[in-house]
Amino acid sequence: MQLFLISGLSGSGKSVVLKVLEDSGFYCVDNLPAEILTTLTDYLLSAGYDKMAVSIDVRSANSVQRLPEMLSRLKRNDLEVHLLFLDAKTDTLVKRFSETRRMHPLSDGVRTLPECVQYERELLAGISQIGHRIDTSELKANALRNWIKQFMELDGTQLTLLFESFGFKQGIPLDADFVFDVRCLPNPYYDVQLRPLTGLDGPVIEFLEGTPAAQDMFSDICRFVERWLPHFISDNRSYLTIAIGCTGGQHRSVYISEKLARHFNQAHQQVLLRHRELS
Repeated sequence: MQLFLISGLSGSGKSVVLKVLEDSGFYCVDNLPAEILTTLTDYLLSAGYDKMAVSIDVRSANSVQRLPEMLSRLKRNDLEVHLLFLDAKTDTLVKRFSETRRMHPLSDGVRTLPECVQYERELLAGISQIGHRIDTSELKANALRNWIKQFMELDGTQLTLLFESFGFKQGIPLDADFVFDVRCLPNPYYDVQLRPLTGLDGPVIEFLEGTPAAQDMFSDICRFVERWLPHFISDNRSYLTIAIGCTGGQHRSVYISEKLARHFNQAHQQVLLRHRELS
C-alpha cells in the first residue's frame, strides 16, 4: 500500500492536498485519530485498497502526538509511507482565517488568533521535522496542487533532494534545510534587456554561464551537498530541501537551482525542483 499522511497547521492547505489525492484515486480520510491509523490501514489492506491518504492534525487533540510512533510502526510493515507537513507564516494564516471568517480549532475565547497559531506550532513541533515540509505562505492553490502531483511520483524508499529558488524580498522558505544566498552574484536585473526575463531564459543563462563567480558558487554548493548527502542518507532522512535565494527570486536563484537539479539528477539522485516566485 502507498500511504500518504498529511499534517500541518490549520489553514495551510491540507484540504487542498487531500482533494488532489482523492482525485488521483486515493481512499481519503480526514481528521483521523492517530491511535486507529494502523487498524484502518490493516482493514483497507485486507479489503484490497492499495492507495490511502489520511489527514491527522490538532483537531484529533492529543492523539496527534502519537503520529511519529504510528509512522515508525507502519514503516516496519514495509508500507510505502509519505508524510507531508504543511506550514505557513503566522501572518499568512491569520489573514486566511480572517478572510474566511472561520474559527481556529484551538480557539477557546481566551487566546487571540496569532496565539492560537503559535500554540498549534508548539503542539506539532515533534511532527514538522520528520516529513516533507511545504511552505504554502506564498503559494496559490493551483501551484500547491501541481507540487503534490509531482510529489506523488516519488519513490518513497529513496532520499529526495529538493532544490527551491526564492526571493529574499518574500522571506526565507519555512521548509528549507539549507539556505544559500546568491545575492552576491552579478544581477541580470540591472541589464534592461534581461530584466523582464528569468533564469529559465537563454540570455540570462548565457549571462550567468559567462560569470566566473556564478560558476564558483555553483561548484561550492555542489561540493557541500555531495559531502554531506551520505550522512543524511545514513540518518534515514527521506527529504532534504536546499533553498537558493536571490533578491527577487527571478534570475540568479532560478539559474543556480536549475543547474544543481540537473547535476544531481545526472548523478542518479531523486530530485525535485521548485521556483517559488515563478509559481
